Amino acid sequence: MEMASSPRSVEEIFKDFSARRDGIVRALTQDVDEFYTLCDPDKDNLCLYGHSNESWEVTLPAEEVPPELPEPALGINFARDGMNRRDWLSLVAVHSDSWLLSVAFYLGARLNRNERKRLFSMINELPTVFEVVTDRKPVKDNKPTVDSGSKSRGSTKRSSDGQVKSIPKLADDQGYEEEEDEHSETLCGSCGGNYNADEFWIGCDICERWYHGKCVKITPAKAESIKQYKCPSCSMKRGRP
Repeated sequence: MEMASSPRSVEEIFKDFSARRDGIVRALTQDVDEFYTLCDPDKDNLCLYGHSNESWEVTLPAEEVPPELPEPALGINFARDGMNRRDWLSLVAVHSDSWLLSVAFYLGARLNRNERKRLFSMINELPTVFEVVTDRKPVKDNKPTVDSGSKSRGSTKRSSDGQVKSIPKLADDQGYEEEEDEHSETLCGSCGGNYNADEFWIGCDICERWYHGKCVKITPAKAESIKQYKCPSCSMKRGRP
């Protein structure tokens, strides 16, 4: 793709993102058998490309250095036979999500702050390739509230006055199972892992995402002494001039 014809506006870049995403989703769902066959481990390093005409392609990386656009994950075919098929497809999906975002923000490098924010907001309204491939429903509100008692067993969240509130395990086992199932789609903002009631979780008071305590190196004891918790991502943003 010639850089002179590259999308420039937020709407154009989002249209390009959506088309590339649609192509990749088709490769990993509707055309998955064909895609699987093309990713022969005996071939050279292969990449999965989504194109702006909603098509997809498994091919070698671009020869020019640096390439006109960021490159997808290299060598996806090598791991094909060493993993469970579903796990391998999920891995390709995660790397594809990363590539799609990198292309969108590469094209949006000249956008201003508000335009970049609007672009990401538009992108974030779509379920990720990973969510589609793994049959996960997109969670618009990833954050359980204190009132719902949604995080059981050692999870914490803060009220508006900054006080830490612990949410106890429900006494009724049946009710507990329902709660756990209800929030099984909550994902860790760091590792992307599913909510597990046996693990300690902590919520960021800025972006309101939830994290495994171990992923952000916060223990239950340490959480008790934090008036307002900022996740690593929000801490970096707030620290910038």
